[in-house]
Amino acid sequence: MPKTKVISYPIKEPLKDVTEISSIRPIKQHLAHRSKDIHLIYDGKISEIELLNSIPKAYLKEIDSFGQLSFHGSHNSLIFGDNLSALRHLLEDPKIAGNIKLIYIDPPFATNQTFRSGSRTATISARDDDEVAYVDNLVGAEFLEFLRRRLILLRELLSQDGSIYLHIDSKMGHYVKVLMDEVFGKEHFINDISRIKCNPKNFARKGYGNIKDMILFYSKTRHFIWNEPREEMTEEDVIRLFRKVDRDGRRYTTTPLHAPGETKNGATGQQWNGLYPPEGRHWRISPKELSGLEKAGLIERSSSGNPRKKIFADEVLSKGKRIQDVWGLKDPPYPTYPTEKNMDLLERIIAASSNPGDLVLDCFAGSGSTLIAAERLGRKWIGIDNSKASIDIAVKRLKGVEKVSSSIVFLCSEESAKRR
Repeated sequence: MPKTKVISYPIKEPLKDVTEISSIRPIKQHLAHRSKDIHLIYDGKISEIELLNSIPKAYLKEIDSFGQLSFHGSHNSLIFGDNLSALRHLLEDPKIAGNIKLIYIDPPFATNQTFRSGSRTATISARDDDEVAYVDNLVGAEFLEFLRRRLILLRELLSQDGSIYLHIDSKMGHYVKVLMDEVFGKEHFINDISRIKCNPKNFARKGYGNIKDMILFYSKTRHFIWNEPREEMTEEDVIRLFRKVDRDGRRYTTTPLHAPGETKNGATGQQWNGLYPPEGRHWRISPKELSGLEKAGLIERSSSGNPRKKIFADEVLSKGKRIQDVWGLKDPPYPTYPTEKNMDLLERIIAASSNPGDLVLDCFAGSGSTLIAAERLGRKWIGIDNSKASIDIAVKRLKGVEKVSSSIVFLCSEESAKRR
């Protein structure tokens, strides 16, 4: 396997004449100002300019349509063909380029396996005579470059307030994290989400059981769409987290009103009620705000005399609890397509990182779960896949969505194929 190196010192990549890609202005502008401090070196890696010049022009031909016609004439798109060619085509559409608010992709995991769609869709249970859904035969540096080329185009398709979620396993995830730092900038890394994908395993192996994969969450800029997701608190949560009870029978807990770091000149370093913040710390809010909390009866003193803020369970219950970065959203036990993802997982991502009417893209569409989740939540969508089995299943599932919006299925072909 070709060797892969990680370089962790600043590198500036010399650029060729950017006028070669003047038809794709966003990329030209991005490259002209780009420098990286994380860089993967491996065989077969080409520059971004070379990438854009090497992708043949593609054409889309309508082959099917379904759904309710839109008053404004807009439609969703499901594209059958190579996603690299299709993404380049989308970059040339001013209504799409720079206007996609959310991208979710679940690319191949470099497993070197053939995935089949038939009577049983689990990888280990498929029969040899089942229809081939897709072949995951790219590994090592070849896989990384395959993914990098698509990430570069996806970055340019994203809006300035857009974000991307990439689903990958732990075998390749650490390489892909560095790759995404390079393409999107490490300052735009938001989360590495651990997803519990299955029940505990009892296979005989020298090592811990593998029950998780990972979702890497990046933004295009620091100003990205974020609708705080929350989940309902259980009675067990309330008892465990809110151990105290006041005279009115309300459950509550307390949190410190000081935080690490000294503030020498600001208000949060000043005295409040004859008390300074503990050594090496500062007040979380100004002394004036502390007095307001005390007046409202929301401050309780710790055993050392430091103020702590009261937080009542009934107030938190109405909002729900914040979702953390470990998700217990397992894949469906009886999927319609290999590697089909949990619908609740996709709806959580789409609700948090887009708004109704926004455009969502999945260029490894598979069985269309991302598109169905987007449709249910009132988003517009674009799906791409090069598997006929994938397109057939996605269309069938989408047609089953009640009042599905106007959607067109396209065949993507390259310029050379069109001439033939």
